Amino acid sequence: MADDEGLNNLDEASDAAPEKKGGVGGLLSGFLKWIIIGVAAVIVIVVVVVVTVKIVSKNSTQVNSIPVSTDYASGQREVFDWYTSLGTIQTATRDDIPATVRVDVVLGYKKDDKATSTEITQRTVELKDFLRRYFSSKSAAELRNTNNEDALANEIKNGINDKILSSSRIRDVKFLQKDVIEQN
Repeated sequence: MADDEGLNNLDEASDAAPEKKGGVGGLLSGFLKWIIIGVAAVIVIVVVVVVTVKIVSKNSTQVNSIPVSTDYASGQREVFDWYTSLGTIQTATRDDIPATVRVDVVLGYKKDDKATSTEITQRTVELKDFLRRYFSSKSAAELRNTNNEDALANEIKNGINDKILSSSRIRDVKFLQKDVIEQN
């Protein structure tokens, strides 16, 4: 019988051990298991986000700064030398009853740029012819409109730079005189 009691005690001991694991130990191990799963999920999400951001930023162009016009970069506009020796150009407009146009155009170029000054002087005849043809291709209404002056100056500047000057560039065009005289 003593042997039976020893066996019974073993059965009771083996039955008692699993009951303890289901208590506090089981709760702690279950809690740790969920914490580890949560930390692993956060790590996976962070890695996926970082890789995605690197791939997207590699394929897209970023603008680091907004380009600023040179006129406003230093707080003041560039100072030009002005070529004023073209004189007054007089021509007729393209209207059915042509108006007479009298303009005095000056050309601005980079300060102390001797090459541009020399080229403008050498091409004075071509410049006068270009200006005469340009103003004769416009109507009196286009020339009379003061809101068009910037567009006219820009067209003249681009035309001179593209068609006449070869090794230098003018930067600005101004009108000292612009008269449109209608015929009655």
